[in-house]
Amino acid sequence: MHPSPRFRPITTGLAVCSIVLLLGNAALASTTSVEYSFAGDEDGEYPSTDLVMDGAGNLYGTSVQGGNFGGGTVFRLSPTGTGWTHTVLYSFTGLADGAQPYGGVTLDSYGNLYGTTVVGGSRVGPCVEDGCGVAYVLINSGGTWTEHVLHAFTGGSDGFGTGAGLTYDGHGNLYGMAPDGGAHGLGVIYQLHRAPNGPWAFRVIHSFTGGADGGSGSPGRLLPDRTGGLYGAATTGGANGAGVVFLLRRDSGGVWRLRPVYAFQGRPDAGFPYGGLRFDPAGNLFGTTYSDGANGFGAVYELTRSGGTWLESVVYSFQGGTDGIGPISNVVFDWVGNVYGTTSEGGGPGCGCGVIFKLARGGSGAWTESVVHDFAGPPDAAFAYNGMVSDGTGHFFGATVQGGVDNEGAVYEFTP
Repeated sequence: MHPSPRFRPITTGLAVCSIVLLLGNAALASTTSVEYSFAGDEDGEYPSTDLVMDGAGNLYGTSVQGGNFGGGTVFRLSPTGTGWTHTVLYSFTGLADGAQPYGGVTLDSYGNLYGTTVVGGSRVGPCVEDGCGVAYVLINSGGTWTEHVLHAFTGGSDGFGTGAGLTYDGHGNLYGMAPDGGAHGLGVIYQLHRAPNGPWAFRVIHSFTGGADGGSGSPGRLLPDRTGGLYGAATTGGANGAGVVFLLRRDSGGVWRLRPVYAFQGRPDAGFPYGGLRFDPAGNLFGTTYSDGANGFGAVYELTRSGGTWLESVVYSFQGGTDGIGPISNVVFDWVGNVYGTTSEGGGPGCGCGVIFKLARGGSGAWTESVVHDFAGPPDAAFAYNGMVSDGTGHFFGATVQGGVDNEGAVYEFTP
């Protein structure tokens, strides 16, 4: 059985990613600095989170533990003239409101924050002890944030253990994946839709079978295309049992149909994708896999469309040393087409706390990998289970689950 890299309730972690195209100036010297160190307890700890940024430059994310009740937090980092101000917007109790919010939050145009939790909520069926998790929204009213549960998972046909971030389509729909449960016990893809001024309706739009469609939807967020389709990755299953990239699209009758785009073949091909997908400016898809590749330590892959077929190529196979091990996040691009990402482990011998890597394509089309930052552990950041987000002016921001001054996790800034 393929190893699961820290992806279940708290002892295991979840990498989910929301990456934005970098539009900054790549001529600046590469720098990395810790912008905020979590202090644990009420402040929050173990931020296994994608970060999102609003129009005012505030960063939002989640911590899996800590807060007033130990069930995790939703936080905001606001820029000041001298640094960042950290504010806990919500502390999960671990009861009906959920707990262990992996994956971060999603912003809508009104400033509401949407997310999921791995546990809490309904204590039924397979989740009688910890709860099956919830999908929630946080609404700001005069500076007070109030949580509303949109759906409490039951562990049945609706799935459970969801820790992936949600995708908002701008038309009142949210989409997400749960890695467990469903009609075949291998997870589901679901939709949440709010009627005008009405309640939210939940429905499963695909139940993974473990066959050609894959199994256990990855923690990476679903990626919408311009025609209303959703691209995503399933961590296991597929024609070769090493995971699959898929396209989910609604037909003329309103029924969602899943089509496998590429079935990973395993070593020396890529295999077992945990991170999500990202389009480059040319419309090619890029992603990472936790293992396989030529050396068995993970890979970065590219999918290029040729007519109606997607062709896969391994961009880089990690070697298991200072170049990093086991990427479980999305990648991001700069304005000249370089690819940046993070690994969950590997790097320098002093820590093995993961790296930020760069992939540059040469004139011959071959890619060259270089390590642009080696996470060193406290007081530096450590163990990047998520990717980075751009502020649009040449700076990336990301979170690590450990590191920082107190080794409770950190938010860092990287400038290529």
